Amino acid sequence: WLPALQLLRRGSKAVTRHWKAMHFQRQKLLAVTEYLPPRPAVPPRCLPRRAAEAHEEDAYARLLRRQVEETLRSSRMLAVCQYNSMADEDVVTLRHYLRKHGIHVKFVLNEVIRPVLAQSKYRSLLPLFVCRNVLLVSPEARAREMLRVLKGVPQVNLLGACIDDTILSRQGVEDFARLPPLEVSQGQTVAALSLLPSQTSSLLQRGPAHLTALLDEHIRRLRDAGGPTEPAPGQSTGNH
Repeated sequence: WLPALQLLRRGSKAVTRHWKAMHFQRQKLLAVTEYLPPRPAVPPRCLPRRAAEAHEEDAYARLLRRQVEETLRSSRMLAVCQYNSMADEDVVTLRHYLRKHGIHVKFVLNEVIRPVLAQSKYRSLLPLFVCRNVLLVSPEARAREMLRVLKGVPQVNLLGACIDDTILSRQGVEDFARLPPLEVSQGQTVAALSLLPSQTSSLLQRGPAHLTALLDEHIRRLRDAGGPTEPAPGQSTGNH
């Protein structure tokens, strides 16, 4: 039995390219005429390394750094916290409660903020930026309110802060929060300063006041005893 349709290939495929070994004379000619670059007088490993070419900084990175600089310049309180993963609803709630006290939450990459801190007065805070961090900034020293809000958010841990150009640890921030308000401290300072002058004035006036009281008492006793009185001026006491 044969199929109704058969495909028959007639002839062979023409192959025009076959590999052929290069002639020996030609190989020698190419080897002799091969270009050999001159060897340098000083080995490259002995030369100083070239400085890395400064790549052009991204415009977006410059914008972020400028925003960070403005934030640091206008803030009296800068708190660095370790941020752990939390739900978006919890983040919104945290922002809301902190914003009620004038505290703002800033999420900044370490690659952006570390060069800014290295050239500012906050360079002592650089060791804290080793993981995912969050910044809490405020134009006022709101340490007490910040600790009260963070107490209910275990995902955000306070590492350190800078309040009024003073670097503080977590314990230092807690001690600062227990201090009385500025007005009360100023009143206590004024009272303490005014106490010393008042005591000095009373000590200086005690001697003259005591002497005056003794003289008054002596005069009163003389009057009560009916002693001789001093003669009036113009009258003589002797015989003419």
